[in-house]
Amino acid sequence: MKKNAFYAQSGGVTSVINASASAVILEARKSAKIGKIYAGKNGILGALREELIDTSKESKKFIESLQFRPGGVFGSCRYKLKSIEDNLKEYERLIEVFKAHNIGYFFYNGGNDSADTALKISQISNKLNYPLQCIAIPKTVDNDLAVTDCCPGFGSVAKYVITSTIEAALDVESMYESSTKVFILEVMGRHAGWIAGSSCLAQDSHPGAPHIILLPEVTFNQNKFLAKVRETVKKHGFCVIVASEGIKNSKGKFLAESDSKDAFGHSQLGGVAPRLAELVNKKLKLKNHWAVADYLQRSASHLSSGVDRAHACEVGKKAVQYAVKGLNGVMPVIKRISSSPYRWEVVPAPLTKIANVEKKLPAGFISPDGMGMTKRARRYFQPLIKGKNEDLTTINYQAGKMEMVPKKLKAWR
Repeated sequence: MKKNAFYAQSGGVTSVINASASAVILEARKSAKIGKIYAGKNGILGALREELIDTSKESKKFIESLQFRPGGVFGSCRYKLKSIEDNLKEYERLIEVFKAHNIGYFFYNGGNDSADTALKISQISNKLNYPLQCIAIPKTVDNDLAVTDCCPGFGSVAKYVITSTIEAALDVESMYESSTKVFILEVMGRHAGWIAGSSCLAQDSHPGAPHIILLPEVTFNQNKFLAKVRETVKKHGFCVIVASEGIKNSKGKFLAESDSKDAFGHSQLGGVAPRLAELVNKKLKLKNHWAVADYLQRSASHLSSGVDRAHACEVGKKAVQYAVKGLNGVMPVIKRISSSPYRWEVVPAPLTKIANVEKKLPAGFISPDGMGMTKRARRYFQPLIKGKNEDLTTINYQAGKMEMVPKKLKAWR
């Protein structure tokens, strides 16, 4: 008897997460072992609430078009499952829903917390003696998942940041004589500086910019920073800075930390760019501007990397193949074979080596002064931003039918 599959998206979405969704659904439709593919409305909440979207109602054309659609077509969520010991009822509810809808395959598309969720569900299904193949599908612009060479979503956000840095640098360069001397671009990266670090490739098009890259891996030193800004402006007439949102002071505190927490218990970061701008203005008296890439960097499909989209499709396809083969508690990860020419493959890795592990920039990627990148870093980043995109102005982002499966259980909570 065929088993149905459950797929859901989790955490902050990317410009290519729907490419993984498309690949999962199309590959599952080919399988003789998988019946219907249900998508959770708003991530794991869709399973808990028994809000399941029947993707069999969607046309092949619509599913294929998802490869170029930004956002999360089925809705995502920031919801962290507690430990099995702390909230067994939540896991029992998930298994109850899976039983009611004959679900034997679980695909969770997200980052670190999502890998943890997939691992926990894999463990509880074994404890409750319910056969379930649990596969986590990698996705995060932060590029901080362990084991995998890179994460789907990262190459595209890197391309956006690099392009924006080039364009902003040319803008500031043309105006610095009588106007702005310093420009600061804030990018995502709470604990790992992969996104900020990738901006070094902008120097291929505009030598020198960014002149300063601030990373969470390097303790922020106010005096060194100000001295570098002053020196750069004196030498070039202007200074372009790319800063990770998660840079910290010598006490280990985020420069932009607020008192509020997100759904995963992480401190909300309040904007490091305006704080740096205030510092430059106060201490150096230099006219400056700042910008926060925020959601734009992760949703910019018009600048998505073709390589990144290929990664996203392949990990989705392999996830289904692994599940059908009987693999459980694994993630399809990207293994780099060579950088030039760029060659790669996807292989399975155990979630026990990935969940709750954060991969930071290697020390060998960071320049001796802590405010730039090395040649080794450039060789790593370069292949990930390659590949052209569709003309997105010609794409009609249809909503799809999004037909819900009739509920069989009592309401959750």
